[in-house]
Amino acid sequence: MKIRPLEDRVLVQRVEEKEVKKGGIIIPDTAKEKPQEAKVVELGTGKIGKDGKTIPFNVKKGDLVLIEKYGGNEVKIDGEEYIITKEEDILAVLEK
Repeated sequence: MKIRPLEDRVLVQRVEEKEVKKGGIIIPDTAKEKPQEAKVVELGTGKIGKDGKTIPFNVKKGDLVLIEKYGGNEVKIDGEEYIITKEEDILAVLEK
């Protein structure tokens, strides 16, 4: 199934952090915080400005971004978890 967000919304998928054991303690999945890093999977059609022109996105497919910890709407597509969020809720683009 393919999904295409509307307007200024962005479809992202959380990037799972590697399990880190500190002091020999293994933290169960239920106690772990949600990762804020996500990969941009799909972009909407763009936000329409007051002049009627489409405002281009600041992110592109494949970008690694920081998202709000509890922002956006979680959706499940073909067994995979994604988040649909507005571009303005993306905090930063991570560059390597």
